[in-house]
Amino acid sequence: MSKGVLNRFKIRKGKIFEAPLEEAFGRLVTPFEEFIHRQSSSGILLMLSALIALIVANSPLQEAYKHLLHMPIAIGAGDWTFSLSLHHWINDGLMAIFFFLVGLELKREFLVGELSDLRQAVLPVMAAIGGMVVPALLYSSLNLGTEAGPGWGIPMATDIAFAVGCIALLGNRVPRAVVTFLVALAIVDDLGAILVIAIWYTEQVNMTALIASGGLVVVLGLLNAAGIRRSAAYVFVGGLLWYGLHSAGVHATLAGVITAMALPAKPKYDPVAFSTFVKDIIRSFDRCFRPGDKIIANDDLRARVMGLGNGVNLAQSPLQRMETRLHIPVGFVVIPIFALANAGIPVDSFSSSEAVLNPVTLGVIFGLVVGKLLGIVGATWVGWKLGWGQLPKAANFQHIVGVALLAGIGFTMSIFIAELAFSSQNELLIQAKAGILLASVIAGTAGFLVLRNAPASEDNEANEAKSEESDYPAQATSN
Repeated sequence: MSKGVLNRFKIRKGKIFEAPLEEAFGRLVTPFEEFIHRQSSSGILLMLSALIALIVANSPLQEAYKHLLHMPIAIGAGDWTFSLSLHHWINDGLMAIFFFLVGLELKREFLVGELSDLRQAVLPVMAAIGGMVVPALLYSSLNLGTEAGPGWGIPMATDIAFAVGCIALLGNRVPRAVVTFLVALAIVDDLGAILVIAIWYTEQVNMTALIASGGLVVVLGLLNAAGIRRSAAYVFVGGLLWYGLHSAGVHATLAGVITAMALPAKPKYDPVAFSTFVKDIIRSFDRCFRPGDKIIANDDLRARVMGLGNGVNLAQSPLQRMETRLHIPVGFVVIPIFALANAGIPVDSFSSSEAVLNPVTLGVIFGLVVGKLLGIVGATWVGWKLGWGQLPKAANFQHIVGVALLAGIGFTMSIFIAELAFSSQNELLIQAKAGILLASVIAGTAGFLVLRNAPASEDNEANEAKSEESDYPAQATSN
């Protein structure tokens, strides 16, 4: 065997260097990573955050809790100063990151997801529209013409983290297509909530700031057209857009959605081009390698490794990379902090019939529980009967009823809209939040039970058996 072939063999075999505690630490981290990535985990954390907020708001710490939320936090340079309370920084600033992720999910769904196929998208879209219109009508029937009238948008929203978390707890009992139907419905629901916030919950507009914001939107479009793939450039302009919209009186969180829509959705390399690029890099790397070399001491090797890293990034779209990076921070930091800041309401909101049997609380409960159920099931049935779309594979209408009930969990977005609708009316805000919490508990429990008792179809049982068979060899190998 020639010396060159031996050298190439050594390169391929190579060495893997591990720090003394790396293997042990890896064993500790892996189960935690698996927990983090489970869909139900973020829902559980959100529930715990809401519970902690309720406990603190009804404890001796309640005054400190209120004082902390109203504490002003300012940033500035020279004569320029920008100040908001901690509560506003969370609701207007931190939640812009949440809306950024929502925008990324919306764009992906419409380009390559379930909503990209018209035949598949019809029923989820119709269900989402029915699930927004009927709740708003039910709420308005109790509050139209009163000071609580602007709250009609509160029961329109679905909390995707809670809803998917509940359905994930049921595992294989629910057909995968039903989970996809719920996610697609919730994505369209989010789009509806964004439009409602932009059109109906906007303050008096500052036209100068609005025109400047329009210019920044153009800049985002130009970045996309120029093929700029560095996400940092979009985030920087998006931050300026956030400030511009806030100054204009338009809700600043919309900057997150607009920025997400500008982020490129196509990678630089398709799979064939990436494969060719990687092979060329590896061949070049092998040519530059000399026995005994270390990458850190060989500029040619280091350049090839850096080029490979850049190529890996270019094989993924900026939208894909950013969405993947944001899921854990948003699900495990942003949303729990939002819950801690907004779910703390006095327990006496639930302690008397007057506290619950008021038009605002009842309107929210009926809207989220009854309105979502009637709107989603009714719209789905109409679309199915007219032949415009098909039910999710292996699903029946009991599954649709369960999904409609879970869609009545309106926690995050409903509280967000309530904060906008009743920003200066604390009593109405508390009543709305009480309705949201009660409705979410009722809808979540009912939806979970309906889906748990739904008959498993033959297709679902076959898929479950197939899944167990495919898992067994992997488990045997790993053990």
